[in-house]
Amino acid sequence: MINKLIGCLLLLSLGACAQGPNNTTLNKTSMSANKNQYYSTTNKEKLVLPDCTWKQVLSPEVYQIAREKGTERPFSSAFENSKEVGTFHCAACGNPLFKSSAKFESGCGWPSFFEPITKSSIIYIPDHSHGMTRTEVECGKCKAHLGHVFEDGPPPTGLRYCINGVILSLEK
Repeated sequence: MINKLIGCLLLLSLGACAQGPNNTTLNKTSMSANKNQYYSTTNKEKLVLPDCTWKQVLSPEVYQIAREKGTERPFSSAFENSKEVGTFHCAACGNPLFKSSAKFESGCGWPSFFEPITKSSIIYIPDHSHGMTRTEVECGKCKAHLGHVFEDGPPPTGLRYCINGVILSLEK
């Protein structure tokens, strides 16, 4: 009896995830930041969604970086050498992260910034993976993995936020 009840609850929870947000089906064209119903550059409320929902509203590339703490190939981001002026947002939720005026060319293979827009834009997490000691940075709104911060950046902060370009969107 209990096993049946647990099985039913499991099926119901999986069914809710399969249906997606608001019980609608999203197609591949609705997976960009502009089509993601949770993406907002003005809403500052924390965003907590189950991974099954994130998987439906994010492209596979953004999902892999944001939710699975992946890393894009070095020197593959169009933002690495970009000189465009604007604000860089989290591609998952729209949270403002960095101004283009804080961007610099570090030569590390990923877009680099020396400071976030605000202190609350970024969450800092100790990272001891891969036999290294680093500081992971996550989005302050949705906790998407962004990259890492290092203490070898330029003045005035001396910091280098090494960010996966896939997780960034640019508002010009």
